[in-house]
Amino acid sequence: MGFVKEFKEFAMKGNVMDMAVGVIIGGAFGKIVTSMVNDLLMPLVSKATGGVDFTNLFVNLTPDIAIEGERTLAAAKEAGASVLAYGQFIQNVVDFLIVAICIFFMIKAVNKMSKKKEEAPAPAPEPPAPSKEEVLLTEIRDLLKNK
Repeated sequence: MGFVKEFKEFAMKGNVMDMAVGVIIGGAFGKIVTSMVNDLLMPLVSKATGGVDFTNLFVNLTPDIAIEGERTLAAAKEAGASVLAYGQFIQNVVDFLIVAICIFFMIKAVNKMSKKKEEAPAPAPEPPAPSKEEVLLTEIRDLLKNK
């Protein structure tokens, strides 16, 4: 019984819920970025490099295995060749850089918005209350004035 209560308190803390929402949104964001890289950016890069398809760049580490048909990464793997798929690595690096840049700009925007909230003028602080000695001296002064 104590474990269930303790787990419920842990799971309902704000940080855990925020993290869960972040993971879900991050998964969806990752799909968007992957689509952007695969469907928009890499075709432009391929066009600029003369039609190179980065995902099919590889080195065949088993030259005795012949690759039938078109020399693609899928054909090499289907033939049972051991390959060094450096093109896929390039693709993943581009994915990472785009995600990192997007996150950088998102955090920069959030920080800018939070700074604006912080810059709002704070109410003027109240003057500190007089000390006991000051109160006593003020009373003595007032008594002397009244005499």
